[in-house]
Amino acid sequence: MPKTKAPNNGQTVSGRIMWRVKIRGTRPKRVHFAVDGRVKTRKARPRRRVTATIDTTKLSNGRHTLTAIAYRSGRRRPEKTKVKVRVANPANGPGSVYWGAHIGSHLTGTEAPWDMNAAAQFEEMAGRQLSILHFYSPFSNCSSLPCSYYDFPSSLMETVRQHGSIPMLSWASNSLPGGLNQPDLQLSDVIAGNYDSYIRSFAERAKSWGHPFFLRFNFEMNGDWFAWSESVNGNGPGQSVAAWRHVHDIFTSVGATNATWVWCPNADPNNTLQDLGSLYPGDGYVDWTCMDGYNWGMNPSRPGGWETFAQVFNASYHRIADTIAPSKPMMIAETGSTEYGGSKADWTRDALTMAPSYPKIRALVWYENYADGMDWPIETSQGSTGAFASGIQNSAYTTNSFGDLGDGPIPPPGA
Repeated sequence: MPKTKAPNNGQTVSGRIMWRVKIRGTRPKRVHFAVDGRVKTRKARPRRRVTATIDTTKLSNGRHTLTAIAYRSGRRRPEKTKVKVRVANPANGPGSVYWGAHIGSHLTGTEAPWDMNAAAQFEEMAGRQLSILHFYSPFSNCSSLPCSYYDFPSSLMETVRQHGSIPMLSWASNSLPGGLNQPDLQLSDVIAGNYDSYIRSFAERAKSWGHPFFLRFNFEMNGDWFAWSESVNGNGPGQSVAAWRHVHDIFTSVGATNATWVWCPNADPNNTLQDLGSLYPGDGYVDWTCMDGYNWGMNPSRPGGWETFAQVFNASYHRIADTIAPSKPMMIAETGSTEYGGSKADWTRDALTMAPSYPKIRALVWYENYADGMDWPIETSQGSTGAFASGIQNSAYTTNSFGDLGDGPIPPPGA
């Protein structure tokens, strides 16, 4: 039977640690060392005292389970020994994570940046000024015909820049009113060039404005709830990447290098959505990777189950950061928690502590908006507001000093 000799159960660890296991009885044919169920190291024909080195800087800060699994000849089931440890590595350092929000209309009646008083109210609650301000635009509005097209929002971009924040535009190849059935705006239409004139005009105006911004194109493409996903609206396999590259190429052709391209799937902790590897356009077409993810808890609008920040993001973080795009910085572009099913204050406090401990996460953007019947804003309780205001004072989070960034792509803070 194996027994963990080090580290001790409940021990706080950091950096590189020695993981020592003693094997009792007959010599095993192999031993696997697993962290949170994922095998990190394998030892073949080990001695009865076996050691592995674990680099905890590659883990998020917080609690983790270390499991050593011994396999013996002639036995059907392996034997295990487990300990739980708390990883506490220093954050990346002061000024290492941009922070921001999408701010809905509930504060003043109009969203930011159309109404910067909404941003001011949010900043007053947070006790800190935004380094990113996030807003959205589709290609067009077809509520009346002919459709009208949304041009590059130069004035809004400048408003955000003058505030000292970095604009982030989530721009999508769909039309208002929304819905999954948009036969005139399928991915194949974008690929075929049906919207090239509009996209080129948009890119030219972006170039003319001339300052860096995050461009989060066709976000959450791995789900099935937006018309640009491959599983809906007559779209097909491979078209998400092809459409992304086509639009990106147009920006490149007109010299709109101030756009920083953010590839942003939805976090997929249970591996139920479309495979991320098939949706990644390639390092030459992406500047930052990204994830969206929420704790839906037991909110009556969509009860599912309470999930910690790590439970929401860990699996997809490692899939992207370890395998798909290890050279790219990452942001969390949408996140938040409900009040139903647990302590939103504790969740918020934990999220703001955990995010800077992930080596690749260099931006965090809160979803300060009531949407889909959900209570995402920080001010849904006094405890939640206080937890956010306290957590965002962490020196890892930057403030609004980015009005004069050089031409893109936008680097991680401090780079």
